[in-house]
Amino acid sequence: MQSNRRELMAGAAVAALLGPAAVARAPSASLLPPGAKPLPLTAVRLRPSDFARAVEVNRGYLHRLNPDRLLHNFRKYAGLGPKAPIYGGWESDTIAGHSLGHYMTALVLTWQQTGDPEMRRRADYIVDELAQAQAKRGTGYVGALGRKRKDGTIVDGEEIFPEIMKGEIRSGGFDLNGAWSPLYTVHKLFAGLLDVHGAWGNPKALVVLTGLGGYFERVFAALTPAQVQEVLGCEYGGLNESYAELYARTRDPHWLKMANTLYDNRVLDALTRREDRLANFHANTQVPKLIGLARIHELTGDPAKAVAASYFWEAVTKHHSYVIGGNADREYFAEPDSIADHITEQTCEHCNTYNMLKLTRHLWSWQPDGALFDYYERAHLNHVMAAQDPSTGGFTYMTPLMTGAERGYSTTDDDAFWCCVGSGMESHAKHGESIFWEGSNGAFIVNLYIPADATWAARKAAVTLDTRYPFEGRATLTFAKLHGGRFPVALRVPGWAAGKAIVTVNGQPVTPVVERGYAIVERRWKAGDQVAMALPLDLRTEPTPGDPATVAVLRGPMVLAADLGSNDAKWEGADPALVGADLLAGFTPTDAGKGLYATRGIVRPADLAFVPFYRQYQRRSAVYFKTFSDSAWVREEAAFTAEQARLKDIAARSVDVMHLGEMQPERDHNLTSDSSYPVTYRGRQGRDVRSGGFMEFSLKVRPGPLILEASYWGSERARDFDILVDNVKVATQHLDNDKPGKFFDVDYPLPEGVTKGKQQVRVRFVPHDRNTAGPVFGVRLYTAMAGTKA
Repeated sequence: MQSNRRELMAGAAVAALLGPAAVARAPSASLLPPGAKPLPLTAVRLRPSDFARAVEVNRGYLHRLNPDRLLHNFRKYAGLGPKAPIYGGWESDTIAGHSLGHYMTALVLTWQQTGDPEMRRRADYIVDELAQAQAKRGTGYVGALGRKRKDGTIVDGEEIFPEIMKGEIRSGGFDLNGAWSPLYTVHKLFAGLLDVHGAWGNPKALVVLTGLGGYFERVFAALTPAQVQEVLGCEYGGLNESYAELYARTRDPHWLKMANTLYDNRVLDALTRREDRLANFHANTQVPKLIGLARIHELTGDPAKAVAASYFWEAVTKHHSYVIGGNADREYFAEPDSIADHITEQTCEHCNTYNMLKLTRHLWSWQPDGALFDYYERAHLNHVMAAQDPSTGGFTYMTPLMTGAERGYSTTDDDAFWCCVGSGMESHAKHGESIFWEGSNGAFIVNLYIPADATWAARKAAVTLDTRYPFEGRATLTFAKLHGGRFPVALRVPGWAAGKAIVTVNGQPVTPVVERGYAIVERRWKAGDQVAMALPLDLRTEPTPGDPATVAVLRGPMVLAADLGSNDAKWEGADPALVGADLLAGFTPTDAGKGLYATRGIVRPADLAFVPFYRQYQRRSAVYFKTFSDSAWVREEAAFTAEQARLKDIAARSVDVMHLGEMQPERDHNLTSDSSYPVTYRGRQGRDVRSGGFMEFSLKVRPGPLILEASYWGSERARDFDILVDNVKVATQHLDNDKPGKFFDVDYPLPEGVTKGKQQVRVRFVPHDRNTAGPVFGVRLYTAMAGTKA
């Protein structure tokens, strides 16, 4: 795809039809700047579009939130009386406080994007409250995070830090001394304060920041390098970025030293060596670390930091990302180019994409390249815009790509507050932030085709971008006002346009200079000038990295999905497949202006309508499709029929079935457990057991040889656990990537003495020390076939 961009009107440098002001530029002289920065968000106002609607819906959501409820623990743990009850969900857990940091940033961004004065008033109020709580504590610390003690009570999380300074460090990846990702929460507060300070110079925000920064500087100063790495084994968000930014504001070298201290050797060293060892790492734990390295590089010029950030971006976008631009399954990276094995209802955590877009902006500002914003556009349109339900303002955690999966949006203002609610508040406050950029050489650059008006201060210009993209392929940039002069205007030409873009100036076709994915016109511009670009919005299929037989369907930048109906009806059909030699010939537009298509003869088992994926807010979709020739499809049907026959036989011989993870079946089978949790994965519900716990339930039995069958997912990491029946160990199960990419069943023949004379038995799963049991996706007891002995 990238080679097509490079070939776009290759080497053209003719300014035909522009009149005497146009001058050809030698191909060797670059018109793209070596660096660029966005127009301030305060200078951009969105025109009507889905993006503008998202900002307004989100603004309403921010208005509905009560700052005093988010401040509850900050005041309580500082010894001040809370002014309002605490919110529920994550805000009532030990990760409390992370939402306030996101909220502060969202308030700042919404004030910048819309000018709403209430947003600024609330942000300043929150800073005042934080300053009061910090002063009351007297240590520099301020926070809301909790710490769960052994008796289950939740107390002020600050009590973990003196323990850590003594070398008493107990980290489990997301738990640090009984607190849930405490430094992640601290980072969100840092980021919110930095944004309030940066937007309008609130002096108290900087006071709170420096106090908080000093507190954690003392915590880390007490640790050995090995202990630092032990602490950093627990998610710490982008705290390195925050310290780097605090250094940029104050030029105090202490903060830069802290930014460099917060460096996770285990993950970041490999990326510096350009090695992809991301598999089995929690995805969103890593992305903010690379944003931090990018910021440190900008401040220090350290080339290793740039290498790590750039290589990570390349690896993730090219080898670990789904067609909508998101990444990770069950929040974790898998092996590169294994996307087709991980198309589940647990794909694409929104926070990951929110952070990947931040990283993309850093990399692009170092050296503008259209390939970076090709990714940005795809993820922004297809994932970020899918993650907000415009009818409610709710946010998704995951954006599932498994066929028929339902998106789960937060439904009320206090039932969720998971991490992606926080990043969602921010994402939908700033849809104007990356449309227009100004280069260090005076160039004006358009990166996203979102209708908007802008003020370009450098040229005293009023600029309008008018478009219905991505539903129509034309975008027109007008300089309504302009302090005239000669400068380049660069329009991003997406790689999928394959060199077919048409550029006009004041209605006349021109041949622009083409460089790194941009069509560039340099001339003496004046008020009233218009430059327009028309892009082809042809349908295409895109193969999945690592599996060319699994494809998605796109129109321009927009992912299309097969519409499977309302969420009200559960999807229980077979995954649709695409069959035939010329798949695109089977698509017919029904309303091209809305991105709607009908199919004929290419979808099995039946034709389906295709629609924009991101707009499927309350509907079920199919995004990925296995492709077959006509003859291969016949074989596929035969294999499917044989598997159905096997399952029917097992069902006929079943004595009892335990549907783990479902409330009523677990009650019916008298399930008891400790440190055991329900899970849902790839459309199947189950339950796992953590180290030190167990799960146990009853199953009916009948006379004769019986077989206990348990179902597992084949790509689990190594773990060992025992299975007992009425306290008799019948098996020790080892799981370790047994059957990658599929569920599988394991049969455990039971000794007849275990069940003889009984009407039911108790089945118990117990993990070995420092292991987990399962997840187990259902347990069945069935009779052995005639003539079979257990």
